[in-house]
Amino acid sequence: MLLFIFDMDEVLYGYNWRTRMAGMTELTGLSLEQLRERWWHADGELAAEAGGFPTADAYLKAFNDAIGVEVAEADWVRVRGSAMEPWRDSIAAVERAAEIGRVTLLTNNGPLTGKHLPRIAPDLVPLFGDHLFTSSDYGARKPDPNVFLAVLDRYGVEPEDAFFTDDMRDNIAGARSVGITAHHFTTPSALFEAIESFAAERGITQGAG
Repeated sequence: MLLFIFDMDEVLYGYNWRTRMAGMTELTGLSLEQLRERWWHADGELAAEAGGFPTADAYLKAFNDAIGVEVAEADWVRVRGSAMEPWRDSIAAVERAAEIGRVTLLTNNGPLTGKHLPRIAPDLVPLFGDHLFTSSDYGARKPDPNVFLAVLDRYGVEPEDAFFTDDMRDNIAGARSVGITAHHFTTPSALFEAIESFAAERGITQGAG
């Protein structure tokens, strides 16, 4: 089996972090600087992405305690989703990859985002199904090589049979360090070509399905 691993933000969906922060500022009354100071740092959001909070409920409690404002889960999800815009051409490349092998998501996000990925990124559900995962599901965040090893282990795939794409060069380096073929995302057309090249090297040609 060939495994195709996709990042989400700025690869399959446009993600406007400032739109999200503007929504969170409106919701909480806190400034961007206050939000950064209280949560968006190594012990907050980055820790969540690395599995520091085991459940969505634990994440939301830690988030609310840290910022000092009670944010409802539905409001948190609404604000997160407001920053997302599907990139149709990139999603079409996923469709091609799904014809060739298994597709799975690996996005640096915490368990609350993970719980609500079908709502936050609904265009991915028909392609990925139950294979929408965040880094928090693996207990490590990109570019840590351990997160890539955990993905391979989940699917029982050898590194040479795995393809990964991401917009961050550090994450590409992390995947390559364990032997995964990694493509630095720049455009949907280049992603499609990289998928086809990966497949062709393994004897799968255009139109196979």
